[in-house]
Amino acid sequence: MKTLITDKMKLRANCKINLGLDVIRKREDGYHDLQSVMIPVKGLFDEIEIVPIEGDEPQFYAKGIAIDCAAEDNLCLKAWRLMHERYGVGAVHITLDKYIPFGAGLGGGSSDATAVIMALNEIFELGLDEPTLISLASELGSDTAFFVRNSPQLCEGRGEIMTPVKVDLDYMWLVLIKPDESVSTREAYAGVKPQEPEVPLLERLNLPMEEWQNVVKNDFEASVFEAHPAIAKAKADLLEAGAIYAAMSGSGSVVYGIFSDRGRAEMMLNQTPYLYML
Repeated sequence: MKTLITDKMKLRANCKINLGLDVIRKREDGYHDLQSVMIPVKGLFDEIEIVPIEGDEPQFYAKGIAIDCAAEDNLCLKAWRLMHERYGVGAVHITLDKYIPFGAGLGGGSSDATAVIMALNEIFELGLDEPTLISLASELGSDTAFFVRNSPQLCEGRGEIMTPVKVDLDYMWLVLIKPDESVSTREAYAGVKPQEPEVPLLERLNLPMEEWQNVVKNDFEASVFEAHPAIAKAKADLLEAGAIYAAMSGSGSVVYGIFSDRGRAEMMLNQTPYLYML
């Protein structure tokens, strides 16, 4: 078992949004090849505290937004088990204060899991490099690896193949709307129709943002919007309020709007508390 180096660690595990999401093909292993640019949203985050404890088993306590899974199935504990089996890290007490909505397409659970992996690497001084951390995180989900870098990335494969990109969103305002319903990843994939895009995503994102709406798509939207009209309406509301670009993030149910005008963005505060400067 690894010797304790640090006695406590507090972390902020922020969420992400997807700029475009192309579902290209279904693979023989059952996963899908994707292409999406993921952007961190540093203003919306879960808080995690990790304290090493005596004994062999970890402890987990969650507060804040209620989580729709049993504690033993939480990705934070799955991350600890992975690191314990692989590197022998000792038991810890994990406190998760949940602020990121779940079932939202924001990657909150994935971010929490990656934060635990990276914290355990530091607490027990494992010295794992970035490629190893990315490989470990990718064992727990499709967008977990992104949070190792936590900077704008073109994500391909299942999401674990990343290339840094520059997207100019300086001084833009982001509004997130979480309708009162969730979309499971299974539901989203059941309705999607994979297809190879005619124009690569990065080429479309190089256009002026004012042109994104008609060309930068989330392939999950068609089936999700048909099954969940409230999500489609939230996107329409953002565009009507003056968003330069609006889309669903990930497999939903959160939709976001990017505004250049703070006043127009603040008009949405009667529908949502989630307003951030990018």
